[in-house]
Parts: sequence; C-alpha cells; structure tokens
Amino acid sequence: MQEVTTISERKACLLVGINRASMRYQPQPKESDVELLARIQELALERKRFGYRRIHRLLRREGTEVNHKRVYRLYREAGLAVRKRKRRKSLCVGREPLLLPSLPNHTWSMDFVMDALSSGRRIKCLTIVDDFTKECLDITVASGISGDEVVAILEAIAAFRGYPEAVRTDQGPEFTGKALDQWAYDHGVILKLIQAGKPTQNAYIESFNGKFRDECLNEHLFRDLSHARKLIGDWRIDYNENRPHSSIGYLTPSEFAVLTRSGLNNSNVTDITKEVLD
Repeated sequence: MQEVTTISERKACLLVGINRASMRYQPQPKESDVELLARIQELALERKRFGYRRIHRLLRREGTEVNHKRVYRLYREAGLAVRKRKRRKSLCVGREPLLLPSLPNHTWSMDFVMDALSSGRRIKCLTIVDDFTKECLDITVASGISGDEVVAILEAIAAFRGYPEAVRTDQGPEFTGKALDQWAYDHGVILKLIQAGKPTQNAYIESFNGKFRDECLNEHLFRDLSHARKLIGDWRIDYNENRPHSSIGYLTPSEFAVLTRSGLNNSNVTDITKEVLD
C-alpha cells in the first residue's frame, strides 16, 4: 500500500491489522543455528551426493539432537540442494561389422516392438530371432517386460535349443541391466550391444520386425492381452513354417533349420547352405 499510495505506515498497519513492531521485525540468527549451519556445510562438502536426510542422520550419530525440519531449513537456505544427475544416454561401445553366422544357434538377435490394444493400453513385444536360420524363436507379449523376465524367456528357449554363442541387442535398459549381464556371464554368452541410434547394426532383427509390423500388428486390432498373444503366436508359427524367406533360397525358416541341422550331422553344412542359396 505504501508503494502505490501516500498512506502512512501507521495507517497501513492499522488497515491490515498488524503491529508496527511485527512489520519492522528482522529475525536474528541464533548462535546455535550458525554453528549447526557450519557443520551442515562441512558435511555437505565431504559428502557431495548426500541430501538433507542423510546429513541429518550423520548429525544425530555425532550426538547433535536436532529436528530434521531444522536441518532441512538450514540446508535449503545455504543452497545445498543436490543436483539431479543427468541420465546416461548410452554406453560407449565399438562398432562391429554385421556378419552372417555360419551355424545355427550361433547368434540370436532381440529387440522390443511397441503396439497398443483397442483400449489404448500399450503392449510390449520381445522378438527373438536366430540370425542364421531366420527362425523366430519367440515373441513375448506383455504390458511390461523387465530385465529379469528377459532372462527367464532366454532360459526357456535355451532349454530346448541350447545356449547361443552371442546375443545382439540395442542399449535398452532391459538389455544393459545386471540380470542379463549375469546370465550371459554364467553361461558363456557374449553380449553384443550395438551403438546407440544405429539400428542398422542390428539389421537382422530390424528386418524381422518390419515384417512383423506389416503382416501382423498392422493387420489386427487386439481386444486384450490374451487376444494379442493368440494372434501373434499364430503369426509366428506361420512365419516359421509356411512363409518362404528370400535370403535362404525361398525356404521357410523351419525347412532351412532342418537342412542345416542335418548338414551339421553330416559335417557338410556349408555345402548344403550354398546349394540352397544358389
């Protein structure tokens, strides 16, 4: 009121209903607050990633009986709030040439494909392919798939086919977490991570995902998860057993897998593969 009018301080305080002494009061920091603030600053300098809660705990361990609210007030006034770490965008990995494996079960590729139900609920599809035979080993459909669930899916496939020598993935959090890394270490599997933003380095699964989207996801409207799993499972069987694949001499992936497996038994898989492709 005093800034925009010529009213006196006495009349302004009377109109607002406050005491003039209250308006003029300037808080004086307590000596105990000064000492406490100095100790908080020392701890914050020693433990740069500690917030006020952990600093409060350290003070209590030192024998300082102080309320956490008081620690928070002094902590904020001193501008000691911990800055949030920026999310690490990607891992630094070297570029590897995309080579076609010479044997079945040598390298698996996997990736996530996103879609939605008719209700708008998002679903995740984990696609896994054998790079050599072009077989779709599995398509797992769920509303969410964690790193531990990825490991369980790979274990289920390995129970029938054995463990691959390598698995190629992008740098999604499900693939760079501890669960998959530990699984790979335990079973002697090499994890091949592609460079961030370079999907062509995982071209085999990207090619499969394109067919999966065009021939299945874009052709169906899923009512719920069970409906999506049924239709996607039927498409996977059709892809493996009935759909000719141009890169393997227009055989189906299942036919090509049978030929290469028999070739392994006869030790002439290379000759059979060349004959099929020719």
